[in-house]
Amino acid sequence: MKRAVSTGRAPAAIGPYSQAIVANGLVFCSGQIPLDPESGDLVGRTAGEQARRAMDNLGAVLEAAGASFDSVVRCTIFLQSMDAFAEVNEVYASYFGSTPPSRACVEVARLPRDVMVEVDAIAVVDER
Repeated sequence: MKRAVSTGRAPAAIGPYSQAIVANGLVFCSGQIPLDPESGDLVGRTAGEQARRAMDNLGAVLEAAGASFDSVVRCTIFLQSMDAFAEVNEVYASYFGSTPPSRACVEVARLPRDVMVEVDAIAVVDER
């Protein structure tokens, strides 16, 4: 059994996917990029600014699913360039407490809308 999650506080899916899926006590969040949820416009000129918007979008999806950054167990960060690692890492770290999730960070050839950062997550969710 699975349920789709959708919120207007994050950019709408632009293809055949859900913002997140809740199944078996976990929420699987689709990758979030730095788009303003209302206008659909790209937010941020630097990798750090884009990371902050992507993380805010991810937070909105987590909240809509009944989770939070505290319940995230796994993240993947996709970067246009590893040169932005330190800047993005600083922003990313500010969203997690003393027990951050496991994570992978990879440089990719290209991201949607030619953004610099995309972030996805898996979190534990209380389905009671």
